[in-house]
Amino acid sequence: MYMDDLPIWAIVGEVSEAEFFVWTHRKIDILYNGDRIVDIAVTTEQKTQVDKDTVLNLSYEVNWAKSEVKFEDRYNKYLDASFFKHKIHWFSIFNSFMMVIFLVGLVAMILMRTLKKDYQRYSKDDDLDDIERDLGDEYGWKQIHGDVFRPGNHSLLFSTMVGTGCQLSLAAIALILLAVSEKLWTERGSILSTAIFVYAATAPINGYCGGALYSQLGGRRWIRQCLVGASFFPGVVCSTSFLINFIAISYHSAKAIPFTTMIAIAAICLFIILPLTMVGAVFGRNISGTPQPPCRINPVPRQIPEKKWFMEPTFIIFTGGILPFGSVFIEMYFIFTSFWAYKIYYVYGFMLLVYLILLVVTVCITIVCIYFLLNSEDYRWQWTSFLSAASTGFYIYLYAIYYFIFKTKMYGLFQTVFYFANMFVFSLGFGIMCGTFGYLACRLFIYKIYATVKID
Repeated sequence: MYMDDLPIWAIVGEVSEAEFFVWTHRKIDILYNGDRIVDIAVTTEQKTQVDKDTVLNLSYEVNWAKSEVKFEDRYNKYLDASFFKHKIHWFSIFNSFMMVIFLVGLVAMILMRTLKKDYQRYSKDDDLDDIERDLGDEYGWKQIHGDVFRPGNHSLLFSTMVGTGCQLSLAAIALILLAVSEKLWTERGSILSTAIFVYAATAPINGYCGGALYSQLGGRRWIRQCLVGASFFPGVVCSTSFLINFIAISYHSAKAIPFTTMIAIAAICLFIILPLTMVGAVFGRNISGTPQPPCRINPVPRQIPEKKWFMEPTFIIFTGGILPFGSVFIEMYFIFTSFWAYKIYYVYGFMLLVYLILLVVTVCITIVCIYFLLNSEDYRWQWTSFLSAASTGFYIYLYAIYYFIFKTKMYGLFQTVFYFANMFVFSLGFGIMCGTFGYLACRLFIYKIYATVKID
């Protein structure tokens, strides 16, 4: 319950063995400074035992009192500094930061030494004549230079995912920076309304990135791609919201979304997000839509040789998200607790740092995974790089299941659906964002290594 945007908690009743009790009297103490309310407290009195035939007499009283608390400081009492700034939180940030330093150094050393040896080996091969080269034992990522830039399957879906990930990434960092600078948590619903505005404003990024990539992959139905890209993530959000809303209405819950709000959201999607996405797609196709691979693509696809089981794309996909998840799962606990345990999350500086850590870890791990994939002469790197990094969202959803079972006291159809539907949307968006990080980093890496090696 909220009063003047201040949250209010009070005990409704309690259960003792087989007996049920309800508190029938509410005492509301309201503190004000000038003409502004700065604090509200509710206490309950008169515990009454109830059964199916009990008639309750509910009452309340309101007491007004002056306070010296300033209006801009009225949310300070709700900020649980002992929880969010606990030393475990600081330790997790420090641990993740040290992991980033170690991982970046390790990846840089491995790739620099390995790539240097690869370049030396390939330069020796270039000095051999054709007969010696045919008799030689050639292997490695150079052998697939004619297929590595071959467009992958389902180019429309892939470009939609990457475009959506670019939009979500930019919207997430913009929202975090706004929350840090503007203290959005001090007004009810301000974070949600700001998130909707930022997502709509970044729609051209979706159209530009998705449209350019779709054109580079040889796609011709750019209008369909634009429509799918503009409606994919909003469609997922609206579908889950309608499901939750349908159940909420059947339970007569206050969580039900008003019909006018649904109409407003639909209008935002149709009249703001869709046109901006189409504008971005037009610019993307015309500015960056021409593919410019450093190597020619062979007309006939090369056969992929057999390799060890741990080099298969399936194994890489499911293991690629473990370390990125490990770098953020402590922060996930604080975020989940603030959302599901009615705490106000305000340490967005921590969130910004964790976001940057996640970006670096995801990029490093995905590049290493794709390097090993290419070295096994498997050129199916587009979807593998995306899904390898996107599997972080899968592990977050598994953690959400654990949190629901062991950390919450939710039960019943409505609470269960409400929890898992929202966690599905969050995990899906998180996975798409991480997948975009991984794909774009691997794309830059692959273009770089093939552009610097001599290809006949």
